[in-house]
Amino acid sequence: MKKFLHDNFLLESKPAERLYHDYANKMPIFDYHCHLPPEQIAENYRFENLSRIWLYGDHYKWRAMRTAGVDEKFITGDGSDIEKFRAWAGTVPATIGNPLYHWTHLELKTTFGITGKRLDSNTADEIYEKCGSLLNTEEFRARSIMKKFDVRAVCTTDDPADTLEHHTNIRKDMSFDIKVLPTFRPDKALAIDSGDEYLSYLSKLSVAAEIEIKDLSSLIEALDRRHLFFHEQGCRLSDHALTLPEFAESTKEGADKVLKKALGSENLSLNEAVVFRTYVLTELGRMNARRGWVMQLHLGALRNNNTRMFRKLGPDTGFDTITDGNTARPLARFLDGLDMTGELPRTIIYNLNPSDNDLLATMIGCFQDGSVAGKIQFGSGWWFNDQKDGMIRQMTSLANMGLLSKFVGMLTDSRSFLSYPRHEYFRRILSNLMGGWIEKGEAPEDYNLMGGMIMDICFNNAKEYFGIDLQG
Repeated sequence: MKKFLHDNFLLESKPAERLYHDYANKMPIFDYHCHLPPEQIAENYRFENLSRIWLYGDHYKWRAMRTAGVDEKFITGDGSDIEKFRAWAGTVPATIGNPLYHWTHLELKTTFGITGKRLDSNTADEIYEKCGSLLNTEEFRARSIMKKFDVRAVCTTDDPADTLEHHTNIRKDMSFDIKVLPTFRPDKALAIDSGDEYLSYLSKLSVAAEIEIKDLSSLIEALDRRHLFFHEQGCRLSDHALTLPEFAESTKEGADKVLKKALGSENLSLNEAVVFRTYVLTELGRMNARRGWVMQLHLGALRNNNTRMFRKLGPDTGFDTITDGNTARPLARFLDGLDMTGELPRTIIYNLNPSDNDLLATMIGCFQDGSVAGKIQFGSGWWFNDQKDGMIRQMTSLANMGLLSKFVGMLTDSRSFLSYPRHEYFRRILSNLMGGWIEKGEAPEDYNLMGGMIMDICFNNAKEYFGIDLQG
């Protein structure tokens, strides 16, 4: 019987142990998709206690706590920080089988050096106090935590109307050498069917771009101005969250007509909204190609399903799920439209519905063109799939139908500075998968080959793929 969270945690063979300890574990982190608040990095934020850095904004934990019967007061309500932490600690033993149990104890061990103790109601106050005392030292400010995990670059998630003032301040600070770059996330500009909220957003975008948005041409011009502004701030990625891929034959004239209806507060049909989004997303893809960016597509999340709680708490509070529906044909047509004109940028496609894994693993092969290794990527196990089984399924599909060796690897997709052990979790799972192939004679016991592939997936591929200078 193995001890929980021992040095060879999740490593089931000698080759796996060697691949992890000698190759994966020594690689830096390139966290190319996250939701860290850039202002906290700019300020080198000091977190008051463990609840503030660990529980605030973490809808993974919130879902588990609700399921365990915790009152909302101690989740997102007005309970005190220590009360919320005690509620989480009491929930942790019930999360066995969920990645939260592994993540929780990896984060306590790797970040705070807490070993030999499991978080539960009996240890809650002791762990809270110990971590709190560490968080009040210079070594546990936001930047120091990033350095502790050998983070070389992070890409945050930012709206086109954002000022990026915090990114500017970070870039000017010569004492901090970790790259912190924005990511262009124009989802609100495509949400044409959101009524008054959409009109309000266009007003905000107009101010940021210094152009009145009165038709399609001015909207595209506003987005292009902000795209250029982001580029000048070092941005090299866009990100787009799509419930499902959409595609409709669209022209500038047709999309312009739809936008003018929306500007006049007229109701739109579903097809009209799709015509508009197809046109604008295609234009955004062209901007990405023109400036040499990577385009990220997150597919398959059905969001804000609980109306009562959405009205109370807003989005991103733990009430989203996997969706199903038509993926292959509209995605293929969207990618093909850009490819036909030579304007398909490097693209990463993340999939939330695991039943579509093989679909996407084969789809990306249709649009590789030899210009760059792995130009079209099947992104890492995302959200509900960033757990052991989900990551294995994603990597197995990619290996079976593409080239795992060219995969750009893991990301945190997190709002917390304590989430970097997710890279360790991924690297242990990757090492175990490939070590198992060696153990069964399905891959050679050639550690220059296999170890080199591990290091590429953990860091090197991302460094090459995104083309971001980590030294400058």
